[in-house]
Amino acid sequence: MKKVITYGSFDLFHFGHQRLLERAKALGDYLIVGVTSDDYDRVRGKINIAQSLAERIAAVKATGLADMVIVEEYDGQKVDDIKKYNIDVFTIGSDWEGKFDYLNNYCKVVYLERTKGVSSSEIRSEKRATKLGLAGNSCSFFKKIIGEGPFVNGLSIVGICPEKLQTSEPTTQELKELNLQVYKSYDTMLKNVDAVYIKTNYTSRYDYIKKALKAGKNVLCESPICLDVNKCKELFKLAKENHCVLMEAIRTAYSTAYKRLALLAEIGKVGDVLSIEATCTSMQRNDPSRLASLYEWGPNAILPIFQILGTKYKSKTFITRQSSKEIKGDAFTKINFVYEHATASATVAEGAKSEGDLVIAGTKAYIYVPAPWWKTEYFELRYENPAYNRRYFYQLDGEGIRYELVEFLQAIQDSKDVPRIDRNTTLAICQTMQDFKERKDLIEI
Repeated sequence: MKKVITYGSFDLFHFGHQRLLERAKALGDYLIVGVTSDDYDRVRGKINIAQSLAERIAAVKATGLADMVIVEEYDGQKVDDIKKYNIDVFTIGSDWEGKFDYLNNYCKVVYLERTKGVSSSEIRSEKRATKLGLAGNSCSFFKKIIGEGPFVNGLSIVGICPEKLQTSEPTTQELKELNLQVYKSYDTMLKNVDAVYIKTNYTSRYDYIKKALKAGKNVLCESPICLDVNKCKELFKLAKENHCVLMEAIRTAYSTAYKRLALLAEIGKVGDVLSIEATCTSMQRNDPSRLASLYEWGPNAILPIFQILGTKYKSKTFITRQSSKEIKGDAFTKINFVYEHATASATVAEGAKSEGDLVIAGTKAYIYVPAPWWKTEYFELRYENPAYNRRYFYQLDGEGIRYELVEFLQAIQDSKDVPRIDRNTTLAICQTMQDFKERKDLIEI
């Protein structure tokens, strides 16, 4: 019996996939098809996959061409599979020509001509075609957004509308370097885009979001999306009425490592969670306008607390130090939360420095994430007996921005809320910001 093996994501299964499997089947008597897992696709840089692994496997099986379907999960697995299944022929599309010549040491390698005019990337681009406008003054951050855009099928970043402020307004040169059309009017930009990414001043985000939603535009906004919980509820209601997506931009929530550590805590790997300590700091003394520690870092630091312990805490206390009499804003703030059976603290600072790590303590073990934990690719599950300790590594590309953009476009395409940050968490973050603004339960040091 002549055995043949091929691999692929097989996302949005199309005629090109069908033809490849047919020709692969013709090369032998028994065809094994490897479908790449979601995690392995991410490691390989394929972050635009639209369908789940189960859906993609089902599509391959439905052809009736595969005698066996396996899951590809790691680098080097092709060699393992060829040896394990006694493969005679490895075959793959001609767009990979030369890439797998090393497999000739184990079996015959055949590159099949790719079907012209059809690809999953093109289908995804057509389905997700979205023109994105940027609103705000953070040119350095927007450069990152622009840099990640090409990795996201269907996304076109077409313009920027700077916010008019007394300080921190971008220069003509900074805007020019973005290589985007500059709109002097936000209303005009909204007429020429399908969605907006908002990174304006905290106090003006509500107005920017509301105007975009009323114009029927989808919104991805930096957190906190506003400083008033009732206004936040109003915005979500408006988004629903106008069939728009309103998504909170906390990039940590979309990174693989963060999702995995939160899942380990959820399924009880550390036992009962008794304490969470999250710290986010940076030194911004050279930019006094940014000394607003809680608004800048708070959503990141609070996120694991609310997502793991929930939003129904018994009490919270702010301990804060203001910048100075001349500069408004908090240089340092610590929030202590007390739950029924747990406690948590979020420490944030723009005018102080500390170790930016995350510790989730439980009755069996604890999760340790080194600084900067909000950009982590690595964390540890630690037990009393070090022999049981586990280390986890997950690749993080583009600081998580590209993953966030992919989820945003997927939500627009599916016309549904994004589950990474549920509404209760977003509202609880807004409520925390509002309480701090109104100086509730606040101790100044």
